[in-house]
Amino acid sequence: MADLTDQIRPNRIVFLLLPEFSMMAFSAALEPLRAANRMYDGELYDWKLVSTDGEPVTASNGVTVSVGGMLDNSQPCDMLVVCAGLNTATHCNRELAAKLRPLARTTPIVGGVCTGSVALAKAGLLDGYRCTIHWEDLISFAENFPHLEITGRLYEVDRDRFTCSGGIAPLDLMIHLIGRDFGRELAAKVAEQMIHHMAREAHEPQRLSLIERTGVRHPKLLQALAIMEETIETPRSLDMIAAMAHLSARQMERLFQFHFARTPKRYYLDLRLARARHLLQHTALSIVQIALATGFSSAAHFNKAYRQAFNHTPRSERTGKSEPSGISKDPPSEELARNESEG
Repeated sequence: MADLTDQIRPNRIVFLLLPEFSMMAFSAALEPLRAANRMYDGELYDWKLVSTDGEPVTASNGVTVSVGGMLDNSQPCDMLVVCAGLNTATHCNRELAAKLRPLARTTPIVGGVCTGSVALAKAGLLDGYRCTIHWEDLISFAENFPHLEITGRLYEVDRDRFTCSGGIAPLDLMIHLIGRDFGRELAAKVAEQMIHHMAREAHEPQRLSLIERTGVRHPKLLQALAIMEETIETPRSLDMIAAMAHLSARQMERLFQFHFARTPKRYYLDLRLARARHLLQHTALSIVQIALATGFSSAAHFNKAYRQAFNHTPRSERTGKSEPSGISKDPPSEELARNESEG
């Protein structure tokens, strides 16, 4: 821990804003630094906003933010924070990676918030480090970078790297870093100033519990829902899920209709198709690979189910180009048809 009285100069922090960055995550990372300066009544932190080309950057909410220059290594800093949000893979090119790599060699700590983890991973800066990302992107991140140690925690600080999920989680991360740099007392003052009385630890879950997400409190139904979420790649039959949740098939049917106005089969299929849609949008996996990753043993059946759910094909989801609206004539395999009728 640094002694405040020995502080010679403020910690210099550069925030790199990528197009469509998350304003919430960026603000949650920046505001604790401002509060730390105010609580200390001095300048512990100094920051600069940059973009890849020095031009203003538009966040995912449509607000355009001015920056103080472009990303380069002419002005050394103590910390580089990559702020991203939507369509990060599209905004991370070889030129950006080529700029990030030398900066990482000369910057004491480099990190990313929200999907900034993707930019760091594409530049090879997370190899050998624990890392995390927003829960919505965990599956696609793992598919795109299978060699990384991805934890799914709220945030990760591993030696000279940090990564953080989105939303307000960067607030928890920065309070942690302020405490590490300048002591628990200042960190507590910052948390109180932010009206964030329960700063979360890194290991705490990103997502709400099933009870909070669904409003369901029936323990056996919650068990059935958990099984469905955990078996998207290898779907279980409804009879098996009911047995594992200690329900009869009829009981489970009634519970799903009462709480979700859907059959268990439809609910389960919707979960799998939602996962497939995310993989189509955020990975380079082939359509066949995505079909297998979401429990379809036939690309033809995946295509049919996807078209029925979203009114367009998996291919048009990825390309943005419309295709004929007719249903594929290729029938699913007998095995898949049997599994689907059972589930």
